Parts: sequence; structure tokens; C-alpha cells
Amino acid sequence: MDPTTDNAGPSGDPGTARDALEALRAEIAKAVVGQDPAVTGLVVALLCRGHVLLEGVPGVAKTLLVRALASALELDTKRVQFTPDLMPSDVTGSLVYDSRSAEFSFQPGPVFTNLLLADEINRTPPKTQSSLLEAMEERQVTVDGTPRPLPDPFLVAATQNPVEYEGTYPLPEAQLDRFLLKLTIPLPSRQDEIDVLTRHAEGFDPRDLHAAGVRPVAGPADLEAARAAVAKTTTSPEITAYVVDICRATRESPSLTLGVSPRGATALLSTARAWAWLTGRDYVIPDDVKALALPTLRHRVQLRPEAEMEGVTADSVINAILAHVPVPR
Repeated sequence: MDPTTDNAGPSGDPGTARDALEALRAEIAKAVVGQDPAVTGLVVALLCRGHVLLEGVPGVAKTLLVRALASALELDTKRVQFTPDLMPSDVTGSLVYDSRSAEFSFQPGPVFTNLLLADEINRTPPKTQSSLLEAMEERQVTVDGTPRPLPDPFLVAATQNPVEYEGTYPLPEAQLDRFLLKLTIPLPSRQDEIDVLTRHAEGFDPRDLHAAGVRPVAGPADLEAARAAVAKTTTSPEITAYVVDICRATRESPSLTLGVSPRGATALLSTARAWAWLTGRDYVIPDDVKALALPTLRHRVQLRPEAEMEGVTADSVINAILAHVPVPR
């Protein structure tokens, strides 16, 4: 993020909101080393009212990243550890019989929060994975025919291990398409790993973010002001056509069996607008689209088996498309 500094204003002002969201980087860095792109992606998702899939091998601080974000934004957060025996009602909640009143009452599940950490979501069967679909798309949970709205803001940050790991279930395409972004969490560089170990040697406890110095630097009011400003970010017809051309090119790629849907095109336009605002502009340029193309589209395409065997990746296909689709002037 590259915020402007000449937009000072009272709390709730778009300029102040941008500065507050920019401060998240430094605050989360007190707990998580070297994951600026993931922090930015999570902020973009919050601005777009979307959800995020975090993928990386075990032990690269995916869970810690989400917990630090919730602390820095002063949001309520809950965590669900997805396991093979987890039931849908363990996520959404259920009706519980009260013997004293002889009535059933609704016991909310952990999904009733601002930031839900769905840890290792691909370790649970599809039936339980799909229990999140209504919550993610409709922002409500229906139990016994009664819809129950979820808090706002509401974001699902689901972590998953790469699917080749033992005991994982690939997420169905319908659910993958519900995630606004897929962020890959890489192994740290040598220097970042040294910094991590140094912090632990000095007493850092990842379970105690308060002791690590993580403090709220933004809140719901800043998010609302930022969302209102993003909604006013303008998009020219040429940029809209550029987004459509990129997504249509994925449907014609010989390396893919599944291209980006119109929902994916809408998502790319939305994330590009959020990125434009975060970088200090009220209009979208082609570079904004390019900057968010990989995290927005990589989980919405499906490789042909023969292409995958040849070492082709979703990212390489999207990069090739970005290199060939004409850029508007």
C-alpha cells in the first residue's frame, strides 16, 4: 500500500481511514515477519466484503496472521479447527432443547463473528465445507427455516495445506469461487527466518499478541469510510473491457479446462478498485488490474492434467494471458 499523506481528516474520513489501514502493516509486523502481500490482500478483501483463502505449508504463520489482523482492527474473531469429524452445525450453530422451558433455542456457532478463521478447511469433508457457503454468500445462517444475519464486517479467512498433503479434501469449484482472493503464504527468506527465531529466543509468545505489542490501529468506522470511498472509485469503459478480455482469455486457454466465470470478472474489477484507492487514486488504471489478477483469479481456473504434468501452473497461465491481452492506453 502506498497511501497519500495529504488527506488528513476526522475519524471516519476516507483519508484518515486509508492511513489507519496502512498502519496495519507495521502493527501486524510486530507478530508476523515478512508477509506484507498477505496483509494487503486481507485488507482488500475487507474493503470488498470478500473472503480469503490462505494456502501454505504448515508452520508459516497463517493462523497467527489472521489473529494479528483481528487484534489490529479491533474485530471479534473466532477460530474453527476443521477436522474429518466436524459437523456443519459445529460451524453454524444449532437448536438446543431447554428442558426448563420445554422449548428449543438457537445456540449460535462460531460463524457469528467478524473474522472467522477456518483453520485447515480442506481437512474436513465437502459436506462440512459447504456449510460455509450460505454464510459466505448471503451473510446469514438459516436454521430451522429462520434466517439469522451475521455481523458486519464479516470475513472468512480459511487456511489450507496444499492438496497433495495427506488427509486433505480439495475444495469444490463452487466454494472456491466464493473466495474473493487466494493468497499463497511462502516459506520465509533466510533473513526473515532468522528474525523469527530471534524473536522467539527473546520471549515472543504467538499466543499472547498483547504482550507482543499488537494494538488496535483501525476499526469498523475506518472500514465503513474506506468502503464508501472505494465505491466512488471510477472505472472507465476501457478498463472494464480489459477485465472482461482477461477473463475471457482464460476460457480459451488450451492449458485450462475451466476458465474464469463472470463472478470472477466482477471480483477482479472490485479488487482493482480497492487497490486503486489504497494506492491513493480515485480511478482504476491497468496496473491495478494486473496487481490483483493473480490472487483474484488463480483459484477460479482449472488446469488440464497434461498441462499440470508438464509443470504449468495457474499463475503461469494467468501471467501469460496478462502479457498477451492488449492493455488500454
